[in-house]
Amino acid sequence: MVQPVPCAIALGSNLGDSYAILEGAIASLSEIPGITLQARSQWYQTAPVGPPQPDYLNGCILVETHLAPLDLLETLLQVEKQFGRVRRERWGPRSLDLDLLLYGEQILDLPQLQVPHPRMAERAFVLVPLSEIAPDWRHPVLERSVSTLVQAIDCSGVRRLEN
Repeated sequence: MVQPVPCAIALGSNLGDSYAILEGAIASLSEIPGITLQARSQWYQTAPVGPPQPDYLNGCILVETHLAPLDLLETLLQVEKQFGRVRRERWGPRSLDLDLLLYGEQILDLPQLQVPHPRMAERAFVLVPLSEIAPDWRHPVLERSVSTLVQAIDCSGVRRLEN
């Protein structure tokens, strides 16, 4: 059998009951054959990027998968749809956003998928939760650890959600 590939996935929501949606998305992903949850971050309240909209809840998970990158992407898109995601405007509000950040050490540049995620290194709402669960994971293009990347950006808009 093929060795599972470690992957990092970012989660975000700012429509509906974001906490319940994000928890439900993790539960759904955990039940999919070929995906095994390894770690999850805390939830963070973050300022939105893009048009005026409510704050987001964001977090990250680490999984191991036997799915190929495009199959994993399709799975993430199906889970988004399951939780009411409708794509209207770029960077607009959403019930659920699942982004494949890292797929092992692979670098992919396909029309429908870029890995590592092309903007992850400039987004505190991604790097802060990711650094909590994968501080030593090296960005395969920038060749810097997540903990180093997070130190280089403004994280003032990211606050850990108190349970």
